Amino acid sequence: MKERLDRIVSRRGLLSRKDASAAIRAGRVRCGGEISRDPAAKFDPDVCEITLDGARVSNTPFVYIMMNKPCGVLSATEDKKDKTALDLLPPELARRPLGVCGRLDRDASGLLLLTDDGELNHKITSPKSLKPKLYEAALDKEPPENARALFERGLDLGDFTALPARLDAHGKTCFVTVCEGKFHQVKRMFRAVGCTVLELKRLKIGSLSLDPALAPGEYRVLTDAEREELLNSFR
Repeated sequence: MKERLDRIVSRRGLLSRKDASAAIRAGRVRCGGEISRDPAAKFDPDVCEITLDGARVSNTPFVYIMMNKPCGVLSATEDKKDKTALDLLPPELARRPLGVCGRLDRDASGLLLLTDDGELNHKITSPKSLKPKLYEAALDKEPPENARALFERGLDLGDFTALPARLDAHGKTCFVTVCEGKFHQVKRMFRAVGCTVLELKRLKIGSLSLDPALAPGEYRVLTDAEREELLNSFR
């Protein structure tokens, strides 16, 4: 379906409508390889390749954002008292109906995925998804020798028994992969083997890995390849 070019660039290029129109008039937008300076011109983004500053404007109506959440920020879209992940985004993104796919504790950092694709969000956060999530944990001491076997067996945490998890210990730095995300689960698992988590960072959700170039508080839109691989992994 054909749409106004300024609307396509705004909605799918993550710009305000005003900035999208300015970019078009400045010759920064190409449609099918040709510069188009008319914001009112209509194109079908599913048929015609549209680029902004040489980068392809996404052909999906949804936005998928990878953020390196810093400690102290809530994995939420709004809060009356504390700063949330949405507060780290510019207005043109923050006003979209974004949801957080898999929360992180306030004192945890790392990979956070935000999207207005409700179906994907549901699949990622559903207890039935069982997709692996990789965390890096800094501990107060080295875990006991039998910790790996206990993690793989499934730890009894009192109110529930955690599903088998993978533990790779390197002294006080550990990498743990879990397939569920219950409240404080990783911290509780280490506590069950006599260790305290001092720092916790999420590195991966399913096929999606945190971009090491992102500093705490920074974000970027997923590449087409990252988006497609993520979507395919949850089909």
